[in-house]
Amino acid sequence: MIRLSLFLVAFLFSLNALADRVTLTGNFTQGGLVIGQTEPGAKVVLDGEPVTVSSEGRFLFGFGRDFKDSAVLDISYPDGQNETKTLSVTKRDYQIERVDGLPPSKVTPSPEFLARIRKENAEIARIRALETPENWFLSGWQWPAKGRVSGVYGSQRVLNDIPKRPHFGLDIAAPVGTSVVASTDGMVRMAEADLFYTGGTVMIDHGYGLVSVYSHLSKIDVVVDQFVRQGEKIGEIGATGRATGPHLDWRLNWLEERLDPELLLGPMPAQ
Repeated sequence: MIRLSLFLVAFLFSLNALADRVTLTGNFTQGGLVIGQTEPGAKVVLDGEPVTVSSEGRFLFGFGRDFKDSAVLDISYPDGQNETKTLSVTKRDYQIERVDGLPPSKVTPSPEFLARIRKENAEIARIRALETPENWFLSGWQWPAKGRVSGVYGSQRVLNDIPKRPHFGLDIAAPVGTSVVASTDGMVRMAEADLFYTGGTVMIDHGYGLVSVYSHLSKIDVVVDQFVRQGEKIGEIGATGRATGPHLDWRLNWLEERLDPELLLGPMPAQ
């Protein structure tokens, strides 16, 4: 009996010690971003795919718009112990939006534009695949512009009666020329004045696969490989690319997963 009791005490102590070896904070819902902290040298795997861990033991991951209701996180510690966590992911309901009056070439591109679109998409995909070993995202998040929220993450858009892919960003409507600032620290990886779909576009790398996108800009004030601090002006709102009016389309991606940036924010600042 004494031997069994000692075994149970040791087992419970081991479980408590294991539970303290990793912390997860964030939004466990579709579109949510989660930041983890574990021991240096640990290996992290999410649903069978390895997650990059910093030398300090920090890592992050996210859940896309239609992510399933759970995910499995496996952690292997330097001392040989392993831990498995099943994470519940809350499902969300999304709204349907209709946008009419767009030029037909912007809804269904003609063959002459397809080569351009493929080239632009390839460069966007290359940037989204970056896993820069920097913790720039730890500076926190702020609204990149002040205005009216005119479009939300996850909504399904129907353009000229043609159902399109869901909207993966947060739209902020404001007059042309309204300042757009970096939502958090990072390195500028794209600063293009005229992409087919998104017009004036800036992409900022925040480290470990986290990249934000600022689209439809009328003016760009940064260049590629420029480091920007949170709150630093990067451009101005416009209606370039596929847009029916001046607004900022702001997006956040963790590698292939498209996240909801609004989940990281407080109320819109007073204008």
